[in-house]
Amino acid sequence: MMRAAQARKHSVYVCEAKHLFWKGAVSAPATRLSLTDNDEDWYRAHETAARPLAGFGAVLMRKDPPFDLEYVVGTWLLSAAVREGARVFNAPDAIRDHNEKLAIAEFARFCAPTLVTREAARIQAFIDEQRDVVVKRLDVMGGENVFRVRHDDPNRNVIVETTSQGGARSVMAQRYIPEIAEGDKRVILSDGSVVPHCLARIPKPGESRGNLAAGARGVAQPLSARQREIAAELGPILAKRGLLLVGLDVIGDYLTEVNVTSPTCFREIQDQTGFDVAGMFIDALERKVR
Repeated sequence: MMRAAQARKHSVYVCEAKHLFWKGAVSAPATRLSLTDNDEDWYRAHETAARPLAGFGAVLMRKDPPFDLEYVVGTWLLSAAVREGARVFNAPDAIRDHNEKLAIAEFARFCAPTLVTREAARIQAFIDEQRDVVVKRLDVMGGENVFRVRHDDPNRNVIVETTSQGGARSVMAQRYIPEIAEGDKRVILSDGSVVPHCLARIPKPGESRGNLAAGARGVAQPLSARQREIAAELGPILAKRGLLLVGLDVIGDYLTEVNVTSPTCFREIQDQTGFDVAGMFIDALERKVR
């Protein structure tokens, strides 16, 4: 994304969310970067100066979960910056409103049987009903705290206790989708338009998690008819809410997540297909800030 912006003569500045501050205006100590073509030594840092966010042409919010209180505070500050005239993408209020796992509830017709609760008895009953289930926390990423649980798993009680932290945390349970063996497909939306290739993240042997961070192999593929159907339904709705960049996760025929904080897979798709995903995104960003 930064290389694509630089190629179009935009200046690129960076800061971390923890460095945002408000003193009459939301500002940050931003460092100007220049990008190289070397993936091992990919940037040069230049001057750093505190600047109001409203003074930039656009502010891109890309912060990995966990979605904790400090993350929420960051979105509050960004919302204040929007009121001061900053153009922030994805919109901070939309980020707050779209939990990456629970957001699928709005589009239930595309989803496998799913339960969200903190009550162990409900989770256990769901496992008995569905027989083969994936249980995961709502506030993490990269396959962390994701468990597959069969009805006869001798560890099911401890898995339920661990994920829900004894009823202190809400979790999502979904019927296991066997097509995960063919990959957890990342479908990218840019201002509501869909990239024509997805990235199938194929679990490594012995795994049921299709996450690159968990060792999955990424294979770019043309979109299926079902993926296009899902993208056509969700794209305009999410774009209207200020979600410029969205990563949909699709396993088999089912939507499993709506990623809005820091969706990835640009590079893998670009490298394998030649399609300029980052260029498509910068096109959309430029249209928004003209």
